[in-house]
Amino acid sequence: MNINFSSNLFLWLLFIILPEMVFSQSADFTIQDVKFESQGVTLAGSILTPKKTVAAVVIVHGSDPVKRDMDFAKRLAKEGIAVLTYDKRGVGESGGVYVGPSVGTNNIDTTNLDLLSHDASAAVNTFRTYLKDKKTPIGLIGFSQAGWVIPIAASKNPQIEFMILFSCPTITTLEQLRFQFYTNGNNNFWENHTESDAREHTKNDPDRYQFVATDPKISLNTLSIPGLWLFGEKDIQIPVKLCMSN
Repeated sequence: MNINFSSNLFLWLLFIILPEMVFSQSADFTIQDVKFESQGVTLAGSILTPKKTVAAVVIVHGSDPVKRDMDFAKRLAKEGIAVLTYDKRGVGESGGVYVGPSVGTNNIDTTNLDLLSHDASAAVNTFRTYLKDKKTPIGLIGFSQAGWVIPIAASKNPQIEFMILFSCPTITTLEQLRFQFYTNGNNNFWENHTESDAREHTKNDPDRYQFVATDPKISLNTLSIPGLWLFGEKDIQIPVKLCMSN
């Protein structure tokens, strides 16, 4: 994987992630609603612009049918990060059809992940036109399912200059499902299971569903932009140590 890490970027990201900010900028920012086109539908979102912008991010969704994440966007904007956050395809004011298990469809097949990557890329292209300083770096930030969407988008759009991923898989979609079925939502899973057990089941359990798996490493190996992955040790949705070793 050819991912370069910038020490300055890492320190900046560390500051915005900490619960309490010591070096906080002015909390003043503006909010502007926007609409943009992606793959035949209109998506709706909001742009938050600080008085002084040091960088810009587009928030990429997880798997749930969620609207724009204004709480997270406001926190970032208070730290000088311009943000575009939008309602997921088929949710809120955004057009299209939401795909996911809550409506009985597969949201991690290759077709849907590619479609969502187009949405994130279109958001970046739109965001660039609203930024006063055209040199402001734009990145993608996201959670969970975004771990598959963000690398695809970044591999296709050179305007994406960095990525930040919270609890995001670096394994294939089928491997993640095997692990998720193995943990079965048990919050005490790690009290009774070992890392070697988890790896064995993730790699070798029979698949309950048959579809073409998406491997994020295919896109990641084409990238040379800075990336930061943040994990929680006791995660029961993704096998953290396996993801880190990838």
